[in-house]
Amino acid sequence: MSAGMSVRDPLGHPVYRDMSTTIFEKMSARARETGAINLGQGFPDSQGPEEILRAAAGALLSRSNQYPPMAGLAELREAVATHYARHQGLDLSAQEVIVTSGATEAIADSLLALVRPGDEVLVLAPLYDAYLPLVERAGGVARVLRLTPPEWRIGRGALEAAVSANTRFLLMNNPVNPTGIALRDEELALLAECCVEHDLIAICDEVWEHVTFDGVGHRPLMGFPGMRERTVKIGSAGKIFSVTGWKVGWMCAAPAIATLLARAHQFVTFTTPPALQWAVAEGLGKPESWFAAMRDGYRASRDRLAAGLREAGYVVNTSAATWFVTVDLSASGIDMEDVTFCERIVDEAGVAAIPISAFYPADPVTHLVRLCFSKADEVLDEAVARLATFRASLG
Repeated sequence: MSAGMSVRDPLGHPVYRDMSTTIFEKMSARARETGAINLGQGFPDSQGPEEILRAAAGALLSRSNQYPPMAGLAELREAVATHYARHQGLDLSAQEVIVTSGATEAIADSLLALVRPGDEVLVLAPLYDAYLPLVERAGGVARVLRLTPPEWRIGRGALEAAVSANTRFLLMNNPVNPTGIALRDEELALLAECCVEHDLIAICDEVWEHVTFDGVGHRPLMGFPGMRERTVKIGSAGKIFSVTGWKVGWMCAAPAIATLLARAHQFVTFTTPPALQWAVAEGLGKPESWFAAMRDGYRASRDRLAAGLREAGYVVNTSAATWFVTVDLSASGIDMEDVTFCERIVDEAGVAAIPISAFYPADPVTHLVRLCFSKADEVLDEAVARLATFRASLG
């Protein structure tokens, strides 16, 4: 810095200045440094579906690589609307779909576009760790409804107590990372009733909508009575097609809201790579049998990891959705908090995992650990063998 220049101290906005690196990057970095098997950060170890990759490669070589329309390619916006009509019974138009560079951008756009200083945003904990800093950076105030295992249920009394006269939004994830729960119909109806009664806009992070198991189907909050005009529905091609690095997402909303979302989006990323958009548009047109086969493959991986862990002496909670299972340390007879357990297994067992306490802003649950099962069979088997040896060493 040249002489005479000064920087006010402390440097930076307090939301980001005072936070640490996300737990997902921390554990992935530890896995890279130690050579541990990474069951922490949620991503598959496969390349993704070959036909989707070939569609992207073909578009990259033969179609435009210049700026696509700010709101997204017409083909993808139409494909998203058609897909949700076919799979979830929604009546969206292409003009109500805004393409984003991943679902996290869509969440940020929604909050930046809609939240005014002092507005309260109701969130359900455990929660995706991006929610709170994004709410705060947008000028909002988070009101946290704390849910607890093993059922993680939303009760009417607790929900009503969490809403105040200043609450303007509900920001929620369903199916839920990290718990693997798909919210029940009665809970969704309760949330919809609350939004209508208190005039809340719901920002629905539904990136796991296609990754559900055991006959559990996804019901979008947008489809409940009174929610069509007051919901932002967010989706992710990365989760649907197992290509998390593509960062292609979208947000869907009625025209009055969609207009505001687009205005925020234009000054965040503006556009998303067109070749990836064309490929995702093609993928969304796949028949139901394709999505069922994808779910079956992940269900088999879930069952493989859960069975191996149980045989090794761990108590594994039921997972109805997502790429994650949780281990209950207390029920497994392990007298250790989740952070300590995760630190020890990455060093002593060579397996990276995520402590569930990282998903709570305060008063965390500290006896659960999240493990990702979207891996090859041999990777899961080796991870189980290492964790079995570690469990045995504890006596």
